[in-house]
Amino acid sequence: MTTTQTTMKRRDFLKVSATAAGALALEFCLPVATARAAPQAGVTEVNAWIVIHPDDRVVIRIARSEMGQGTFTALAQLVAEELDCDWAKVSAEFASPNEHIRRNRIWGSMSTGGSMGVRTSQDYVRKAGASARAMLVGAAGRRWNVPAAECLADRGIVTHPPTGRKLRYGELAAEAAKIPPPQDIKLRDPKDWKIAGKPVHRLDIPDKVMGKPVFGVDVALPGMLHASIAQCPVFGGKLKNVEAKDALAMRGVKNVVKQGDFVAVIADSWWRADQALQKLDIEWDEAGHGGIGNAEIDAMLRQGLDVTGLPKARETGNVDAAFADVGQVAKVIEAEYASPYLHHATMEPMTCTAWFKGDGSLEVWTSTQDGEAALHEAAAASGLPPERIEVHKMMLGGGFGRRGFPQDFVGQGVKIAKAMPGVPVKLMWSREEDMRHGYYRPASLVRMKAGLDQQGRLVALRAKAACPSILKALIPRAMRDGIDFTAVLGLADMPYTVPHQRVEYAVRNGHVPVGFWRAPGQQNGFYRECFIDELAHAAGQDPLAYRLAMLAADDKDRLILEATARAAGWGTPPPPGQHRGLAVMSGFGSFAAAVAEVSVSATGQLKVHRVVVGVDSGHVVNPDTCRAQAESNVVYGLGPVLYQEINIRNGRVVEANFNNFRLPRIAEMPKVDTVLAPTGGFWGGHGEPAILPVAPAVCNAIFATTGKRVRSLPLSHHELRRPDSA
Repeated sequence: MTTTQTTMKRRDFLKVSATAAGALALEFCLPVATARAAPQAGVTEVNAWIVIHPDDRVVIRIARSEMGQGTFTALAQLVAEELDCDWAKVSAEFASPNEHIRRNRIWGSMSTGGSMGVRTSQDYVRKAGASARAMLVGAAGRRWNVPAAECLADRGIVTHPPTGRKLRYGELAAEAAKIPPPQDIKLRDPKDWKIAGKPVHRLDIPDKVMGKPVFGVDVALPGMLHASIAQCPVFGGKLKNVEAKDALAMRGVKNVVKQGDFVAVIADSWWRADQALQKLDIEWDEAGHGGIGNAEIDAMLRQGLDVTGLPKARETGNVDAAFADVGQVAKVIEAEYASPYLHHATMEPMTCTAWFKGDGSLEVWTSTQDGEAALHEAAAASGLPPERIEVHKMMLGGGFGRRGFPQDFVGQGVKIAKAMPGVPVKLMWSREEDMRHGYYRPASLVRMKAGLDQQGRLVALRAKAACPSILKALIPRAMRDGIDFTAVLGLADMPYTVPHQRVEYAVRNGHVPVGFWRAPGQQNGFYRECFIDELAHAAGQDPLAYRLAMLAADDKDRLILEATARAAGWGTPPPPGQHRGLAVMSGFGSFAAAVAEVSVSATGQLKVHRVVVGVDSGHVVNPDTCRAQAESNVVYGLGPVLYQEINIRNGRVVEANFNNFRLPRIAEMPKVDTVLAPTGGFWGGHGEPAILPVAPAVCNAIFATTGKRVRSLPLSHHELRRPDSA
């Protein structure tokens, strides 16, 4: 086998991973000066982000998607902050992907993933607000024939203090839109924020509470038909033959659409379409993958661990020499960790409504994490130019990375509707179809070896990871020298000071499709932080003290770990019968730590009582949303810890619904205390970082309770009873 060897330092790894992250999200910024177009009737577009009504209502356009994480409101806050308008008069709407293309991709990135919604667009959206404010102030100065520097803007009103004259934004907008945007834009210091940084009410909540049709699954159009789909149950397979006579004879059935790897039934209701789908006699070509199961996948991963000369994601010092030197390494600790494939399990299944209009245009309604990608997929599936297609971005009933690549459900929806021109057709996957046709979090194996000196200090560490590469599967250009940074996240950029380190990566892509699952690479936090806990125990040291000894005084990992441990009362007795575990893990622009308090009953029943999670994101735009995201990360992270897994048998996914892919119940939800500790100077995310330390904190607490190490998930495969209770 031919292998590639690459040496990469931690600083270089961080640069490469940041570059690749930007590449996969297509992040970029366009000048505010290009953001202007002709005003709409009755309102004025000051720039592409801001529309002002005569009655001073401000509509802020949002390019990113909203899936419950709060980006819709946070970005509006940042624009409104610099615009200095009245927040009570602010609303927001999604920017049109069609207009985005027509106007030379004016809104920057439309991708929403990697916790990048706010952190990578904050600069240019704030500049859009500040630029519009300057233009409004300039318009007032012209109206009064006074220098703009003598005018002040506040809460949607421009005032000329020397004369006391005032003009509302609604009165100035049309004139302001004609003024060239300023070239030199100064942004407000966060310490002076009046709208951003405050716990304002989210803009999307009222419609959701009132049950208005805001999600893709809610789309209802006059004369709309419905489609249910069946895809080849074995990944990579194709449709071989289908007998549709009985289905076509059923009431309400309009058509049966056959494509390369799927067949769909169109009917006047989704229920009838799905019932007819069950009547199809389908023959699939399994493409030689029908004999693959868990055992074959595990063997594939283990073969990767046995390969020598793998690409190196990190190489510091001389690992081999350190392990061979008994003067340096007095004790060797080895462990192997594993985790399974995972499904995103969004509450809203994949859905897409498409309508080929009589004028040769196409309209699409869908829940997507990337409106521009959805537009291009619709263009590819329809054969129409993007300019002839309008994609209506809906609210997402969960994304978690699954809807970041809409090439399957959007393409299918368009192809199905193409068979019924002139009629809107809504495709909705069944729950079983959704569960068995995802882009799964990769299964992985990691083998770790550590060398401790006579004082128990970590002097040498070697980690070898084997797992499918998401980048190789979806964005090959983002691979760097055989390294998928998401596969070694947390290992290659480990913050601990260790003289000798080596991290190797074995790409092992099988037939199971993989994708970005909330916080890609987060399983490495489980591996690394549980292994560090093993080392602390072997050294006879407190887990917190052991970590702090390897972190510099000003390291942000250290600061958030100390703040979280302090909030959790580390070092003080926990409640009777409970024990604590902790972990720290940075990612997605932020630094996070967690302390879990758990108990294990005499019968082996685990109870997670409390999780204290801390996040340093540099700046906080909406504290309420950030706390909600921390809580969301905890409950989402507990599912894989407790019982979630995707199993493969005969090339197929075994799990079909929430009965065998369980979500945590309300009774299982621990008390969550959130520590927001922004240190300023950078912009981090909140959608994913808090999930990184959850699993290791819980598993380390289990060891503190039972003395048993958990090296594979989920816990449903483990006997947790303490030896003395057997």
